[in-house]
Amino acid sequence: MVIRRVVAPRIDFGELRRELELPEAFPPAAQREADEAASRTALPAADRTDIPFVTIDPPTSRDLDQAMWIGRREGGYRVRYAIADVAAYVRPGGELEAETWRRGQTVYLPDSKVPLHPVALSEGAASLLPDQERAAVVWTIDLDSSGDTRSVHLERARVRSRAKLDYAGVQADADAGRLPEPIAALPELGALLLERGFDRGAINLPLPEQDIEPDGTGWRLVLRAPHAVEEFNAQISLLTGMAAARAMLDGGIGLLRTMPAPRERAIAKLRTAAAALGVEWPDGAAVGRVVAGVDPAQPRAAAFLDHAAELMRGAGYTAFDGKVPDDPGHGAVAAPYAHVTAPLRRLADRYATEVCLALFAGAAVPDWAGAALPKLPEVMADTDRVASAAERAAVDLTEAVLLAGRVGEEFDAAVLDLDDRPKRVPGGMIALDDPPVRARCEGDLPLGERVRVRLVTADPGQRRILFTHSR
Repeated sequence: MVIRRVVAPRIDFGELRRELELPEAFPPAAQREADEAASRTALPAADRTDIPFVTIDPPTSRDLDQAMWIGRREGGYRVRYAIADVAAYVRPGGELEAETWRRGQTVYLPDSKVPLHPVALSEGAASLLPDQERAAVVWTIDLDSSGDTRSVHLERARVRSRAKLDYAGVQADADAGRLPEPIAALPELGALLLERGFDRGAINLPLPEQDIEPDGTGWRLVLRAPHAVEEFNAQISLLTGMAAARAMLDGGIGLLRTMPAPRERAIAKLRTAAAALGVEWPDGAAVGRVVAGVDPAQPRAAAFLDHAAELMRGAGYTAFDGKVPDDPGHGAVAAPYAHVTAPLRRLADRYATEVCLALFAGAAVPDWAGAALPKLPEVMADTDRVASAAERAAVDLTEAVLLAGRVGEEFDAAVLDLDDRPKRVPGGMIALDDPPVRARCEGDLPLGERVRVRLVTADPGQRRILFTHSR
């Protein structure tokens, strides 16, 4: 559901690409390797084209990493999750592999993206596009009726997706009770896995996404509430990532996505914020259930969620070979977890998947994959920073352009957070009702309350916005 949208004029995002030193075209040798691999790579012998996989992605996406089929079985469920087999197309030691290490992940900007792999692979031969036979790594996960994993199988196989679905369409079909057979059980299983996560102590922040979309010759800034099926879809990815992490921990080698569990002090601070903001926290309720139960459209709840985001800090990658990490868990997942489901868009997934394939086959991990593991955490940390900076800078620029002609005007806003360090000028973060902008505001602000603020600065050159408030 779109909550709010507003149109901004034409914006040149090229300066952001230059500022972040994002690469442009692929080096000729890397591009040649991709083109040759796209035309010559043989498909696996194992044939799973009889499984009616479908993909669920944004409508305009063509870099399709995952396709799924979910069925009910006696006593539970079976999940088939096909992941694009990128390693089948990228030669170890080649120019293309080297270039993907320089890039690390796909970086998205409103007017384009800087892909991890050339389009010939990422939107062509390696993408799980509908009605095309593709090389894939297929996870088969059997669960009992409580959602507990009973068995896991992994193989390379050829697959064929039957349809490219999008979130809005899938949600509409789910609401109408007409989901296609391959994902008819997704809401049921997704909700079950979500509840299991809460029981473990998992935390999911139901925050609206702030997107920038084309609108004729300009752009529109959209605040969008996630569809329920997006969370259910994410639960299938989490299920697979947890299965991969368990296999790697049992095998004594791998690459985990890790994050410290929220500290008791931080949770206590969030409880205090909940009380101050009027957010109900029943005795004994886990933080994840409390967070999931609030309505982010309400200003006090939005302020509470802004505080809850502080629990989700310190994510990174942990490589190991032999000695298992002392703390292998991911605090938000409340379990060990690995990234293996987005190899077209994220470098680490290719190598973690290769480790899993070897472990499930009872074979040695390939030297090229094992040697990469200890180098990946630093590379992924660097590229995560670049991707986050690009996303934030694009939104900041759009907001500043949108408001540049409105300095001096007053707006309704909700106070999300207050400065926690002593400053000469007090202030905090606010969220405007319309347009959907988050920005700093100076003044004595009442946390979680609605206020009237005045725009004093909107500078596109500096990508800076500032408001003031006085009672």
